Amino acid sequence: MHFPKSMFLMMMMLLPALSAEELAVNVDPAKTRISFILTDVLHSVHGTFQLKRGFVSFDPATRAATGDIVVDAGSGKSGNSIRDRRMSRDILQAHDYPEIGFTPKQVIGSVSPTGLSSVSVSGLFAIHGQSHEITVPVQIQISAGSIRATGRFAVPYVQWGMKNPSNFLFKVNDKVEIDFTAFGHIVGTHNP
Repeated sequence: MHFPKSMFLMMMMLLPALSAEELAVNVDPAKTRISFILTDVLHSVHGTFQLKRGFVSFDPATRAATGDIVVDAGSGKSGNSIRDRRMSRDILQAHDYPEIGFTPKQVIGSVSPTGLSSVSVSGLFAIHGQSHEITVPVQIQISAGSIRATGRFAVPYVQWGMKNPSNFLFKVNDKVEIDFTAFGHIVGTHNP
């Protein structure tokens, strides 16, 4: 069969778009770990939050991302129940703002279909009733239908309108560091 040259060129131009498949991932709350570190002049407070749910979809052709990663704002645990209650009640005001979320919008960099990739993910971080644009460096490992994503970013909680828990004896940083290791299952790919 003989194709006209223009038809062949058009098919070659479409080939990369047809081979790029959208990746959809369910994030596993039981395996995912979200940690925080808040430093003061004498030591650091370490703790964790619980992921409620997570789903992310990514289109390698356009680098567009959608979905939601949702954390239970009242689930913070640092090993001190009095401090944890104060964090939930007075700082995060979890009774009024029960969820902390991240909505991805764009992936900067290339995600390999298998193996390790280093990218940045930009999107909206919602906390304490407000959304803030952030970009997070993320390491992504894909293997046998599973995905692991790790990263670290700072939350300038005082700048974003939350109360600083410092007092005359206890002075803490006005930013909290967030570390995460998310595990998920690829639930489907399809041509965009």
